[in-house]
Formats: sequence, structure tokens, C-alpha cells
Amino acid sequence: MAGKPILKVVPGQARAAEMPAVEIRGVALAFATADAPVMALSNIDLRIDKGEFLSIIGPSGCGKTTLLRLIADLEQQTEGDIAVNGVTPREARLARAYGYVFQAPALYPWRNALANVTLPLEIMGVARRDRLQRAAKYLEMVGLTGFERKYPWQLSGGMQQRVSIARALAFEPQLLLMDEPFGALDEITRDSLNEHLIRLWEQTGKTVVFVTHSISEAVFLSTRIVVMSPRPGHIVEVIDNDLAGKRSLDIRDTPEFLAVAHRVREALRSAHTYGD
Repeated sequence: MAGKPILKVVPGQARAAEMPAVEIRGVALAFATADAPVMALSNIDLRIDKGEFLSIIGPSGCGKTTLLRLIADLEQQTEGDIAVNGVTPREARLARAYGYVFQAPALYPWRNALANVTLPLEIMGVARRDRLQRAAKYLEMVGLTGFERKYPWQLSGGMQQRVSIARALAFEPQLLLMDEPFGALDEITRDSLNEHLIRLWEQTGKTVVFVTHSISEAVFLSTRIVVMSPRPGHIVEVIDNDLAGKRSLDIRDTPEFLAVAHRVREALRSAHTYGD
């Protein structure tokens, strides 16, 4: 069973800046099946500091999305502890402490872009004027000013995903959880959205936890990269990524970028996962 929160902040004892955005200790998850339990995750230990952009990469079925769902309180671990800003995932969810971007945009077709972004704010009871201002602000931030009145079917796949990101940002969480948000898009659109996302992260200073299958995407976006093994998923290696300067797509041709990508590829190979 899940234990108590790992971290408790006592006034005067610790500064908020010292508390990690997410801390995971000894986490395991087993799914019950008709014949025998299936171990999805095993012995996960991970600290994610505030302001990091952390990517999780590994083969299909290794538990990347499951780990993200544990942080979001969409699944519950069978062993270990998780703290999100010092409280349990459930408390963080109830406090709306994170935004979640799914693999598919999940927009309501009868609501235009503006109305899709304002939906969580309506549920939260935010005043109409405030929610419209916030929605306009974040649609502008993702480059969709002028498309507020367009319906999902009038937008490209990449534009729909940008609406989804604006919606996740609209209630202004400090933690953004992203589950392969660009995986279904073509390479050109994906490159464009990667540039949008890195600029958003630089502008907002939010903590981002990002699941991907792409080595290039992980290296371009991240300050650290978590490499996971096949099921039962565990962490093979955590790779620091301190690419200097403002990141643009051109950085992918530099020796520094290729060196980090090589390390990620070797970590995947070491766990016999590369090529899945």
C-alpha cells in the first residue's frame, strides 16, 4: 500500500525552493490478472527538482505512461511513496497542482478553441472575465491568436495539440505532465511543436515531466533524461543534459547534442531495449 507523504514542510525549517516538485521512493506497481500479478514497475527512485524539464524514454510497455499516471493520481502504486510538492498525489490532484497533456488532444468538438481552454476554469468556478483573459493569454503563448473561434475539426493535428497544452496551462499549475503529446504527428509538425514547447518552458519556468519514444526529442527538450527498461520497468540510467545556450533545431547537428543522444542510445542498448 502507498505510504504517507515523504516530505513535510515545517515553517522556518526549509525554503519552498528546496522541496522537489516530485519525489519517488521505492515505487512498484503490480496489476492483478486472472492467473498471476503482472509487475509493471519495480523499485523506482527519482527526484525531480522545480524548474526541470525531465523526459522519460524507453520501449513500449516499459511503464513510462504508468509512472506519469502514478504522479497524477490516475493510478496507485502497490509499494513505495510519491510526493508532489510535498503532499500525496491525491492531495496534489485535488489542489489542481498539475496540468496533464494526453497523447491525443481530447478536445470537445462542439466547443471552439477558446471554449475548450476555458472548460477547466468553468468547472473550477473562475469568473467569466478572468477565464477568458487566461484562455486568450495561453492561446497566444502557444501561437494560436486568431484561432480562438475555430472548432477542432477546423484545426490541424498540431494546432489541436497546442489547444490542449493551452488548456493545461490555463489554470496555471507549476507542474506539467505530458504523455507523448506529439507522438502521432508528422516530423515537421513535431519539430515545430518542440520549438514551441521549449520556448514555453523558458518563459514560464514550469516543471515539465515528458514521456517520449524519440531520442532526438528527449535530448532537444530535456535538462535530464530518464532511461527505462522493459517490464517490469525500472530506471536504467538518468542522464544530465546541459546543452548550452538557447536551443533551436540547429543544435541537433552539433557534437554536443550527438554525444548526449549517443549516451541515451547506449543506455537503451544496455537494457536490451533499443529497437523495440
